[in-house]
Amino acid sequence: MGKENYVIGMDFGTDSVRSIIVNAANGKELAASVFYYPRWKAGRFCDPSESRYRQHPLDYIEGIEYTVKDCLNLAGPEVAAAVRSISVDTTGSTPIAVDKTGTPLGLLPGFEENPNALFVLWKDHTSTREAAEINAHATRYPVNYLQYVGGIYSSEWFWAKLLHILRVDESIRTACYSWVEHCDWVPFLLTGGTDVHRMKRGVCSAGHKALWAAEFGGLPPDSFFTELDPLLGGYTTRLFKDTYTADQAAGTISAAWAKRLGLPADVLVGVGAFDAHMGAVGGQIEPYYLSKVMGTSTCDMLVAPKADLEGTLVKGICGQVDGSVIPGMIGLEAGQSAFGDVYAWWRDVLMWPLRYVLPKTNLIAGGEINALQEEVSARLIAALTDAAAALPLSENDPLALDWLNGRRTPDANQEVKAALVGLDLSSDAPRLFKAWVEATCFGAKAIVDRFREEGVPVRGLIGLGGVARKSPYIMQVMADVMDMPIRIHRSEQTCALGAAMFAATVAGIYPKVEDAMAAMGPGFDKEFKPDARRVPVYAKRYRRYQSLGATTL
Repeated sequence: MGKENYVIGMDFGTDSVRSIIVNAANGKELAASVFYYPRWKAGRFCDPSESRYRQHPLDYIEGIEYTVKDCLNLAGPEVAAAVRSISVDTTGSTPIAVDKTGTPLGLLPGFEENPNALFVLWKDHTSTREAAEINAHATRYPVNYLQYVGGIYSSEWFWAKLLHILRVDESIRTACYSWVEHCDWVPFLLTGGTDVHRMKRGVCSAGHKALWAAEFGGLPPDSFFTELDPLLGGYTTRLFKDTYTADQAAGTISAAWAKRLGLPADVLVGVGAFDAHMGAVGGQIEPYYLSKVMGTSTCDMLVAPKADLEGTLVKGICGQVDGSVIPGMIGLEAGQSAFGDVYAWWRDVLMWPLRYVLPKTNLIAGGEINALQEEVSARLIAALTDAAAALPLSENDPLALDWLNGRRTPDANQEVKAALVGLDLSSDAPRLFKAWVEATCFGAKAIVDRFREEGVPVRGLIGLGGVARKSPYIMQVMADVMDMPIRIHRSEQTCALGAAMFAATVAGIYPKVEDAMAAMGPGFDKEFKPDARRVPVYAKRYRRYQSLGATTL
């Protein structure tokens, strides 16, 4: 056992952090642990009515310590002694204001309870005004600084969030020195970083969300930002010029964190990246196969050889960046702002009487009411799924538009709204759930259509994440709507596994991440093929979906 090499993959999702310990020789998972963010779970620092979603760095720090120590305890001391490296992925764009030492302001006295001093989660849409201003501002320049992010800047991204926070909070303007992405901060934390200028920023976050491009010599010039708003003056010099791919080391774990976690002192920490990008690697992505990480939202990744995309700039996606997924290839990102969140929202709508009417009854004891609420909530989506799957398919069924959290791709617009049409007195909960499922699949098809319209072929689909593995009904609808097979990856933790593959590459166990993918990937265990009887019906409904979307804009 002691001669083996082990690596840790750490995946920071929207609700929790997951860590796994993996045998680098074959990808076998020895231990896994999940930590749900307590402050986030309690709804602190968030206001859905304002689309404000913030997360406290302490949730992340506590999650690191809990999950890694739990994994090591499960795996045993011999495994702990043979851990070679750690790599992390996070949601994004999820930036935070920091001081010159790289410490998040939310960890400093006086800022602990200030939402503006915390991580601005990917789904936070408080900066729609700023994003619109960036888009209008960019048209005035001879150089198109938005050309590598699909031509449209999103309120989900770095600069829009940074500018919004600076505008609304004078205390942050005064105290902050720079801004960092979550995926860049965690490796900096684990390596004991004390100077933000020495933080190794990943090309993944920089290229897809912060307008960094090698063709620009780095970030756009300071004048681009100061002419947008003087508050942005000087930030380019306090951010970064160089970026790094995730197969490189951010550094060696600090003595303090090695002791705190119970790891060897020579453990390497890899450069961080976003969850979907590492998840695509964990899911064994292939050129021109769209890797769909399906969770609360979706992130759709595609990789292509650089020579193939020479001169091609895909409009309306979330960027194309050299090395953001697999070093040496172009990574293209798209996605939907809400996917699993659509189903969770519908569940919560249906739960309203149980949450607010049932507690007023005298027929059931208080403790039983709570237990009943939780049991129904836990079973509701599965019950809706079974009922929806049993319904017949008709061209004239109720139709939904899935933009409950805005639209990410194609053509980012976080101000558009969802819709539900074609209702009558027979439109019960399962029928409407069916409409929402179809809408999320239609939204996925719009992404594939955009790639193809722009000259980038999509040869197949790879399904990753909780929805892909847990809902055969949704995946069958996806295959029928797309009229393409979708393979489901065997791993239930593809993002954490992808991080582990990068960790193995960082440690030098494999010369490149493709070799780690081949050795450590468990492959696929399911495939959903289109039903020829349903494909033409969905094609007609998709055209109606497109028409509905056009009328709501």
